[in-house]
Amino acid sequence: MNIGEAAKASGVSAKMIRYYEQTGLIPKADRKDSGYRDYSPSDVHMLRFIGRARDLGFAVAEINELLSLWRDTSRHSADVKRIAQAHIVQLRARIDSLEQMTATLGALVACCAGDDRPDCPILADLEEPGGAPDTPTRVSPGTGRLRHRP
Repeated sequence: MNIGEAAKASGVSAKMIRYYEQTGLIPKADRKDSGYRDYSPSDVHMLRFIGRARDLGFAVAEINELLSLWRDTSRHSADVKRIAQAHIVQLRARIDSLEQMTATLGALVACCAGDDRPDCPILADLEEPGGAPDTPTRVSPGTGRLRHRP
């Protein structure tokens, strides 16, 4: 099948398939006499694997490692579990960071009058954290409370 058909069957865009070939994540596809890429059902299966891994947020380097383990029938499941556990730690750190950003931005929005005046604590904080008096600057680690500029 051509790249468009492989993309449709796998759920991975043609652009990403080309990128994965270019970076060596997947082997370059065979070419037909016409020069078009030719993908097999096993190529589509591998692309689905990659697509699912991307959906779970794995980075390309992690996916490469997972692909190697997937292909290795003598693999140890402990190796796969180690990668997944490390990824969970990374995801939780990102979630914590996003929650802190949400709390800070929410407090800034609450401080903004949202009227016709030009004063805006959101812009003041973006310009320089703590740029406006009585404007929250950051969420304090551990307490979850906003610190204010004196």
